[in-house]
Amino acid sequence: MGESEQSKAGRRLAIATAMLLFSSHRLPGVRGYELRRRLGKNYLKIIDTLNHRLSPLGLRVKVVFEGDNEQPSEEDFDKARFFITLSEPLSLSDIVAAGWRIDDLAILSATLAYLFSRGGKAHQNEVTELLEAKFPKWRIESAMERFTRRGYLHKDEDNMIYIGCRTFAEVDQKELVKAITEISPELAGTNQGSTETSSGEPPSPSP
Repeated sequence: MGESEQSKAGRRLAIATAMLLFSSHRLPGVRGYELRRRLGKNYLKIIDTLNHRLSPLGLRVKVVFEGDNEQPSEEDFDKARFFITLSEPLSLSDIVAAGWRIDDLAILSATLAYLFSRGGKAHQNEVTELLEAKFPKWRIESAMERFTRRGYLHKDEDNMIYIGCRTFAEVDQKELVKAITEISPELAGTNQGSTETSSGEPPSPSP
């Protein structure tokens, strides 16, 4: 007796969930072509169904495209990276409970804000010099290496630092830059600003 359509759909949904949650790559997430290969040409419909299942849990599937794609094509989706992320940003206490150090979070936030302000890339020496005003060099280098391994940053052979794909999936760029410029007016080229964000908390990873 053949497998029912409902059973097939349920099995494909389980496969999609496993692929997104238990990626074997160094970087989190799965490419669209990998999902297509395992789930079939209608994989986007399966991802849409998965989104509806994840919503009550405060999670969602986010798609990060290569470059700007206001109207992505089928090929764009195949090249894109799919992640399961939180629907809403974590609070500071939640981030700390998840194992983040406050100083590491500050280093990452400042680094990303600087990269966003420079078009997405800068030399490692520039970033280190910026951060050395607040942190010892050894901690900066350790944190940068860790964030590169986790996919928040990318470093090439010329020591240029780029924004990593995981950042685009988990960090709200506008909120990050807004919070950082309020904390550190120098980054915005102004002498005005408060000593903390409007919420009193540093920016947190968000979808």
